[in-house]
Amino acid sequence: MQIDTDVKPDHQTPVAASATNAQAAPHIFVVGNEKGGTGKSTTSMHLIAGFLANGHRVGSIDLDARQGTLTRYIENRRDFAEKNGIVLAMPDHHSVLNSRAQIKADAEAEEATAFDRTLRELADCEVIVIDTPGRDSHLSRLGHAHADTLITPINDSFVDLDVLATIDPDTLRVRRPSRYAESVFQEKMSRARRLGANRTFDWIVIRNRLSQLDSRNRKAMDSAISELSKRIGFRTAPGFSERVVFRELFLEGLTLLDLKSGGGPKLSMSHLAARQELRDLFSTIGLKELKI
Repeated sequence: MQIDTDVKPDHQTPVAASATNAQAAPHIFVVGNEKGGTGKSTTSMHLIAGFLANGHRVGSIDLDARQGTLTRYIENRRDFAEKNGIVLAMPDHHSVLNSRAQIKADAEAEEATAFDRTLRELADCEVIVIDTPGRDSHLSRLGHAHADTLITPINDSFVDLDVLATIDPDTLRVRRPSRYAESVFQEKMSRARRLGANRTFDWIVIRNRLSQLDSRNRKAMDSAISELSKRIGFRTAPGFSERVVFRELFLEGLTLLDLKSGGGPKLSMSHLAARQELRDLFSTIGLKELKI
């Protein structure tokens, strides 16, 4: 596997433009929903790699310390670089552990203190990427409350759409938003009241494992998500198809941005297709000028 160790920084991105003031607060990307197995950690790691490749100072926080997938991804990356004697760009990574306090109020206070301390330690970063648990928890809610951009990956099926809405089984129309969707909407409104109407966060739903077939299920999903996006205020982005390449990259801590695009063995069709998916995702969130 060929690694590109000569990534050229590109500072002309929307995030960089908003962070030209040395005192500007980091832009916080929160990757979250209340369901596991949707690609949150893969998405988080590729966001981290994308901003690192653009020359940004990047911090990362794993709020799912028990599962610890993002933390292991970054550990694998560090181990791979040391083993092979190469330099790979790394974020300033932190994990925030769940409190072991028995009293709920004490546990939440302890977690809030640890989370706030971690944010202060990352204050000199331009971008912070936060990976959240696939369940409702106090730490997850803390992360969501600090989002400038919330990214919610879902697999493209009605099983996963349930995290956003209850669907009528006969008409396949949206009955009502889920508790998670309602809580995100309420957080957006709370943020707007607290900081001003123009200071809410951007919510992007990423549809992973998109079917390549124009099936009835795909059409019904398109319709349901379109209806729901207007109702609770998110926009959509294409995500990643089911590709073995992502599981392979995790074991070595690598991302698609680390694979060499010139010289060495030619990239496989699977790699090339996945890189195009990554370009499309980055374009949606504002990293339009990244060359991969």
